[in-house]
Amino acid sequence: MISKNTICLWYNRDALEAAQFYAKTFPDSSVGAVHRAPGDFPSGKQGDVLTVEFTVMGIPCLGLNGGPAYKHTEAFSFQVATDDQAETDRLWNAIVGNGGQESACGWCRDKWGLSWQITPRALTSAVTDPDRAAAKRAFDAMMQMGKIDIARIEAARKG
Repeated sequence: MISKNTICLWYNRDALEAAQFYAKTFPDSSVGAVHRAPGDFPSGKQGDVLTVEFTVMGIPCLGLNGGPAYKHTEAFSFQVATDDQAETDRLWNAIVGNGGQESACGWCRDKWGLSWQITPRALTSAVTDPDRAAAKRAFDAMMQMGKIDIARIEAARKG
């Protein structure tokens, strides 16, 4: 059954590879149907993979092999809440270590240009602390990080 709301992500010929990577990296993720083009299209030929149905952490997605015309930007990202440093490290390293790029404040980009926020729950708790001075210290520490270091966030929060 087709979901009523599906995120469509544009790729340049490698939607299936991306979907397979997400399925092996993130929990509650899988690759569904792979649809091949019934005819030639601007960025491919009849029989090429046109779309891939996949799920990322329970979110239905459709990968479209639309060609090189459009690129992913930071204007869209997946935010992944992690429970501890081990999970944060595993996901960050999987994305960056598979041809991706580090960015700031817990953001990274996969090799297809899709942005991910690997966000420990401890960070969210720290920057929303009712003690605004503690929240600011945690926020200032985050602003100096690429991958989030939970111990450093907690130390900053405590002052």
